Amino acid sequence: MSPLRPLDPVFPIERQIGIDASPVVLVNVFFLDKADEQSFLQVWQDDAAFMKRQPGFIATQLHRALGESPTYLNYAVWESTEHFRAAFTHPEFRSKIAAYPSSAVASPHLFQKVSVPGICVA
Repeated sequence: MSPLRPLDPVFPIERQIGIDASPVVLVNVFFLDKADEQSFLQVWQDDAAFMKRQPGFIATQLHRALGESPTYLNYAVWESTEHFRAAFTHPEFRSKIAAYPSSAVASPHLFQKVSVPGICVA
């Protein structure tokens, strides 16, 4: 399994999935060795295909850092934390994360939209 390194160590993903909220956006930053990039992309694609079939999944997008850094950012939109929790704790998903390269470190975190008058609507 690729190690998880929380974006916020005080409030890791395991605590976040216990909060009822909707909709939610998962932001997951992956750090890995350059030599593992191709295997990472293959495993991520399989992982994302599983998530895409789960109830409550809306969309996902993977981004690669500019330059030489093999750092990736994924965001996925879910109808609710309840839906994300069911997918994230599903035994099939848990077995899939073991296939990530050993150098891969994931930093997942859940977010909600914020309304900022005149700029952003929630």
